[in-house]
Amino acid sequence: MILALGSPRALEAVNVLTQHNDNLRTGANLSEYVLAVSNVNTGQFGKLFSRTVDGQIYAQPLYVHGLTISNKTRNVVYVCTEHNSVYAFDADDPAASNALWQMNLGPSVPSSDVNNCSDLTPEIGITSTPVIDLASGTMYVDAKTKESGNYFHRLHALDILTGGEKFGGPVAIQGPVAFDALHHHNRPGLLLLNNVVYLAYGSHCDWTPFHGWLFGYDATNLQQVAVFNTTAAGSDGAIWSSGMGPAADAGGYIYVMTGNGSFDKDSGGPDLGDSFIKLSTSNGTLAVADWFTPHDQATLSAQDLDVGSGGPVLFPGTNLFVGVGKTGAMYVLDRNRLGGFVPTADTNIVQAFVAAPSTCCVGQTPVYWNGPTNQFLFLWSGGDVLKAFKFTGSSIQTTPLATGGVSQAPRAGGSSLSANVNLAGTGILWGMNADGGGALHAFEAANVARELWNSQQNAARDALGNYVKFCAPTIANGKVYVPTTANRLVVYGLLGLK
Repeated sequence: MILALGSPRALEAVNVLTQHNDNLRTGANLSEYVLAVSNVNTGQFGKLFSRTVDGQIYAQPLYVHGLTISNKTRNVVYVCTEHNSVYAFDADDPAASNALWQMNLGPSVPSSDVNNCSDLTPEIGITSTPVIDLASGTMYVDAKTKESGNYFHRLHALDILTGGEKFGGPVAIQGPVAFDALHHHNRPGLLLLNNVVYLAYGSHCDWTPFHGWLFGYDATNLQQVAVFNTTAAGSDGAIWSSGMGPAADAGGYIYVMTGNGSFDKDSGGPDLGDSFIKLSTSNGTLAVADWFTPHDQATLSAQDLDVGSGGPVLFPGTNLFVGVGKTGAMYVLDRNRLGGFVPTADTNIVQAFVAAPSTCCVGQTPVYWNGPTNQFLFLWSGGDVLKAFKFTGSSIQTTPLATGGVSQAPRAGGSSLSANVNLAGTGILWGMNADGGGALHAFEAANVARELWNSQQNAARDALGNYVKFCAPTIANGKVYVPTTANRLVVYGLLGLK
C-alpha cells in the first residue's frame, strides 16, 4: 500500500549505512515517502532542531531505522566529529537533546602537527564517513590520534546500540614502512564489501612523503587481509576523492580515482597517479584488474589538477561509471574495459568532455537519479552552478537539460537526492553551499532551474551556518540531517509533523 505524502504513517524503513547511500555511490535515497516538491517550501519546511557536539562534522551522518535503545524503539542518527567522538542521537524527537550514547576514540591531532595544513583546523580526528553493518549491528570508524607523541590511525568496530568496542578492536592501521599515520589521511568514506572493511588514504595538503593506500580488514575479527599502494615505486597518488568512498560493483570489484603523482603503468611499472583504477578482491588480495589514465596526465600532475578530485559513481544496470577531476573534465568509462593509456587523446574510453570550470578544488562527485522521464546526473561543482545532465544509458549528453541559478563555493558542499520510485513529484536535489556562511538548498530534481527552498529564505528560523565542504546531507524518512563545522548537526523537516 502506498500512503499519502506527508503522513507520519508513511515513514518507511529507510537506512543510510554508508557514504552517499550505497556502494555504487549514487547519493540517492529512493524510498522517501514524506518530502516532496509540493511541500518543501518556506511555509511548510524548515529547521526542526539541532544537536550540539564536541567538534566539527566532516563525516556524513548515518541513519538506522527502528533500533531499540534504552527500552525504546526509535530511529537513530549517528554523528562523528574531528574531536574523535561518535554520537548516537534520537533522529526525530526535538526534546531528546542528550545523546543516546557517546564514545570518544582518543585524543585528536592538532592541525599544527601536520605541517600547519589548513585543510582541517584546528584538529583532525574522524574525517571519513563510517560504514554500518546492520546484520551484525556494527559501525566501523577510522580515528586519527596522537598518543604520547606518536600518531595512529585506528579502525574501531562499535556496537550501534551501545557504542562499545567489538571484535577485539580497535586495531592500528599498519602497512609497509612507507605508511605512517602522521602524513597519511583517511578522507574517503569506508567501504564494506563481502565482509571486508576497506579504508583509503591520501595526505594532508600534499605533504610528502605519502602514497595512495587501500587497506582491507576482516569485518568479523579486524585482521588485515589486503593492502594496495597506488604508487609503490614512486610517490603521491592520493586517494582522497573529496570524501567519496571507494565504489564497488556486484562482481566484487572496487573502483578508485587517484590524485597527482608518479605514473609509469604504461611502461610496465606499478605507479598510477592521476588514474582510474579497478581492483580485484579475489583470493583475499587487492590487485589491479584494469585502469585508465588521461592522455595529459603529465600536465595534470605537474599542475596539481587531480583526476581524483572526486570519486567514481557507478550507473545502476549498466557497465558504465563516471568521475570528474579538478579540470572539470567528466570521464565516462566502461567497467569491462577501462582503456589504459593513449598519449595523444582520450579515445580509449566511452566519453570525456568539460562539464564544469576548472577550479582549485572541484570537490564534487555527481549524483545519479533514474527519474520518471530521464536518467539524470547532477553536478554542482566548485565555482559553478548546479547542472543536470541526461544519461542516455550509453553516454551523457554534454549540454545540460537544466541549470540552477546559484553558484557553488570553490570548495564545494556535497549533494544528495531524495525521491520515491513509486510517486511522481518527489525528486529533490539537496546541496550545501557557502552562501550566508553556509546554506542548504533544495531544487526540483526534474528541473533544477526551479529552486524549491533554501535555509536563507527565512534565515531567522532556518539558518544553517558554517557549511562543510565536500560532505553530503543525509535524507531519511522525512528529515534532512546536515553536518556543520560549527559543532552541531542541524535537522530539517516538515513543520508541525511529528
